[in-house]
Amino acid sequence: MTANAIVTGAAGCGKFSLDEALARTEGLRLIEGDTFHDEANIDKMCRGIALTDVDREGRLARLGDELGRHRESGVRLTCSGLRRACRDRLCGASTGLRFVFLGTDRDAALHRVPARAAEHSVSAEALDDDSATLQSPVGEPAVQRLYAVVPAEQLRHAASAWLHARAQIT
Repeated sequence: MTANAIVTGAAGCGKFSLDEALARTEGLRLIEGDTFHDEANIDKMCRGIALTDVDREGRLARLGDELGRHRESGVRLTCSGLRRACRDRLCGASTGLRFVFLGTDRDAALHRVPARAAEHSVSAEALDDDSATLQSPVGEPAVQRLYAVVPAEQLRHAASAWLHARAQIT
């Protein structure tokens, strides 16, 4: 059994790029958490309005369902997971869930954002909202912190090695 894992972090840190590389290398399904936002949340985000915990509820429920469906086969999921309550909720849906937290700073995130595809575009205000909302998972169980400024292949290798080492001891 391959454990489910979520690449998490604030907007612009490179969650999707890392998770896509992990899923491809490991032969696992990639789930882009942003596609689980409902229309109301998408509208708010497009207008630069930060989401509330209430706004996130439906998406978290849908993501939890997806994690549950892939309990045996394993899956790689992208989700900002900015708040501890969000991460705890997702852990409740998937025993042994692991998080790879991509830390970054505002300048690095702002540098990455213009290169992103239109469906992943984000404003400077959204980056600031994410930074203000973030409750760092560093120190929580089953969390690996990586720095987003490290070259992509090194990030993928470090995350994959950690995930597989953890799989051996759980």
